[in-house]
Amino acid sequence: MGSQHPDRNLALELVRVTEAAAMGAGRWIGRGDKIAADQAAVDGMRTMLDSVAMEGVVVIGEGEKDEAPMLYNGEEVGAGGGQQVDVAVDPLEGTRLTALGQPNAIAVIAVAERGSMFFPGAAVYMEKIAAGADAVNAIDINASPTENVNAVAKAKGRRPTDVRVVVLERERHEDLIGELRQAGARVNLIRDGDVAPAIAAARPETGVDLLYGIGGTPEGVISAAALKAVGGGIQGKLWPRTDEERAALLEAGYDLDRVLFTDDLVRSDDVFVAATGVTTGALLRGIRYVTGAAITDSIALRSRSGTVRRIEARHTLSKLAHFTGREY
Repeated sequence: MGSQHPDRNLALELVRVTEAAAMGAGRWIGRGDKIAADQAAVDGMRTMLDSVAMEGVVVIGEGEKDEAPMLYNGEEVGAGGGQQVDVAVDPLEGTRLTALGQPNAIAVIAVAERGSMFFPGAAVYMEKIAAGADAVNAIDINASPTENVNAVAKAKGRRPTDVRVVVLERERHEDLIGELRQAGARVNLIRDGDVAPAIAAARPETGVDLLYGIGGTPEGVISAAALKAVGGGIQGKLWPRTDEERAALLEAGYDLDRVLFTDDLVRSDDVFVAATGVTTGALLRGIRYVTGAAITDSIALRSRSGTVRRIEARHTLSKLAHFTGREY
């Protein structure tokens, strides 16, 4: 990523960023207010981002400038003086999960060389299928769910009835879920947040083999960055919701039949990803509060070295408040 700091591990610095976002959101777990939870995560992430030695541009953020006061698409972030990078953020993936106290909410950030991340334009959603290193060559988004289950089972040396698939619980997925079950797969339905399960599909200890179905395009790009680091991959196709969206994408030059592979979504091979658990899920433990402190569980990924770090941190809340000027 530039020769100034070839060995610098940004992922470790980025963990501080996702920890801050997660701790901001943590106070809103189970309180029924997803907007406040998201805002707290954005505020925490934004403050800490400015201390990271990089020249970042938000490619995938909270939305367009007029919709998002902070972490909007195109915003410049970082303390400067480091590498020029694209930044994709989801300060709180699973705002509703957090508000309802449900599992799998995380704070996540991905960073890659400037100009290397796919910009989805008007495409809010994409069809996607993601798997770990042992099955990435077996999946095919243009094949049927049955064919994919059988191919993944064969690649992993298992029976189709041992294949565990995570799917977002949505009406649009009724046929997909039906066919997956018909093929023998075990389907784990989730309410929101498909970045954590996409990463989990590449981690053997999580009990997830495949992520399947239609979900957010920004999450697809963040998942691609993470899968570059942990091994595995994703395939996606843009999925316009309306005729207007379809027309806007075609006019902007997007090919809606094109299969977007991991390298299309994130071209760089030097990618850093950090994620911190907000509520406990397949990938990470949620924030735990003990007297005077918060304990966070994070993962730090670097694609160039293939290093996956698991970081548990204990934050003394009074010192943190004094140091940051923020209430945790």
